[in-house]
Amino acid sequence: MTTFSAVLTDLLRADAGRPLVTFYDDGTGERVELSVTTYANWVAKAASLLVDELDLEKGQTLRLDLPPHWLGTVFLGAAWTAGLVVTGSDDPDAVLCGPDTLERWAARTDDLVVLTTALLPMGVRRPDGVPAGVHDVGVEIWSQPDAFTAWDPPLVADVAHELGGSPVTQGELWSTAAAGTLVTDGGRLLSEANPASPPGIASFTEPLARRGSLVLVARAARERLEATYVAERATARFPA
Repeated sequence: MTTFSAVLTDLLRADAGRPLVTFYDDGTGERVELSVTTYANWVAKAASLLVDELDLEKGQTLRLDLPPHWLGTVFLGAAWTAGLVVTGSDDPDAVLCGPDTLERWAARTDDLVVLTTALLPMGVRRPDGVPAGVHDVGVEIWSQPDAFTAWDPPLVADVAHELGGSPVTQGELWSTAAAGTLVTDGGRLLSEANPASPPGIASFTEPLARRGSLVLVARAARERLEATYVAERATARFPA
């Protein structure tokens, strides 16, 4: 039984320079590769934004209303570092949304913290700005530090997510991931699933728990998916 922070610390000690999350969007041609170190820096910045800038507290809920994207993996890590609960609820304490759902959430800035991302390469700002009260990740995350320490660190008994309806603690999350069968130790999992969804969360946690890596692919035609599998030297795929 462990926590996300302990898992990430282990990965940094083992091989900080190796790829951890590689993302392809075949609709735009984007490819982003995050090493363990780069991923950890993004997580720290995102956690600082959520906690130090936006005043979210341990135990509060965060909804990731995004399509499959590398920023989804970053904010999963940020939430678990800060002790936030990732939720699929329509009434979270905070939400991170993309362009397709911004209008819906922008109307609720009086009730909850609303962040958005343009889903552009390297997470840059929205070129047309954001509605009043909405926080643009592409603007606000860059000023955050590359290190974050929670003043009240999450423990194994603290809830990590409730995406499937029932609460799952950090300990349960990582025990399940370590016992999973999606990828072998050190393996490279190619996935089309949204990491911030009930079926897709294991596609992110299992590679981390087994010192492997994730190749996340969005909007790929079948032939491109096969080519990416070979080019990235993947060892397994999800869905199988």
